[in-house]
Amino acid sequence: MTDAPAPYQFFTVAVLRTERITPAMARVILGGADLARMATAGRDQRVKLFLPHPGQDEPVMPDTVRADWYEAWRELDPDLRGIMRTYTVRELTRDPHELVIDFALHGAPDGGDGTEGDTGAGNSAGDDGAESGPASRWARTARPGDRIAVLAPVDEENSAYDFRPPNGTDWILLTADESAVPAIAGILESLPPGMPARVWIEIHDSADRQVLPTKADAEITWLVANTSPATTDAVRAATLPEGTPYAWVAGESATVKAVRRHLVRERGFDRRTVKFSGYWRRGTSEDHLLRVAEDPAEDS
Repeated sequence: MTDAPAPYQFFTVAVLRTERITPAMARVILGGADLARMATAGRDQRVKLFLPHPGQDEPVMPDTVRADWYEAWRELDPDLRGIMRTYTVRELTRDPHELVIDFALHGAPDGGDGTEGDTGAGNSAGDDGAESGPASRWARTARPGDRIAVLAPVDEENSAYDFRPPNGTDWILLTADESAVPAIAGILESLPPGMPARVWIEIHDSADRQVLPTKADAEITWLVANTSPATTDAVRAATLPEGTPYAWVAGESATVKAVRRHLVRERGFDRRTVKFSGYWRRGTSEDHLLRVAEDPAEDS
């Protein structure tokens, strides 16, 4: 009798090609011999990326795949082990087998380890006004053949996605910033034909708008920094559809909390129908959050 495969496994992948989707969004297409085993639920599917440090050809990873992969990774030298970041899958294609990840780029291209936006599942590789962090630097300079590691599901039904509207949902509300555009794109593609959806996406520049294909009856509002209302204000001013809603709210932590508070307290949404995710926290990197998890004194 053989053991059942772990629900998540490590994959070694290499850059096949890159594209600049918008001035602030870079697409990296990855390939690997065993990508046929990788799975995704679509929607807002999360994976872990492990990036090399400067001077490394590929990330240093645990020698064996263990169920307690996180502990195995933590046991490695922090100055050598792969730099872990959480990202949303934009697409996983078949024939050819390719993994597509979109990176939202902010910050100075040649900066140091400054603040990063990729503190959760979001695809922001650098906070606005901050120096570029490791994910931003890697995405900006990725070339064909560059190798990274990915921890990803091997089953389409897995715990690493959040968009799960219950039966009886009449319409969908989505809000996001640039870090969550790949997730919004996946969610919109997954909606059934004619499903009413109201969508607000906050971006830094009007040039960063994207075409987001969907069969849903979606009204997408792009909120451009310094010229449009803040996300919470835009949602507060909107006339929403009748019926039972399901809301998915993601992006910068403070904005996410404010939108959720409005929907539950002012709009009367059942809190169980509002899924919210702080993809990043202003002024904080994923490295910092990992240190806090290990030593809460780091957050003081």
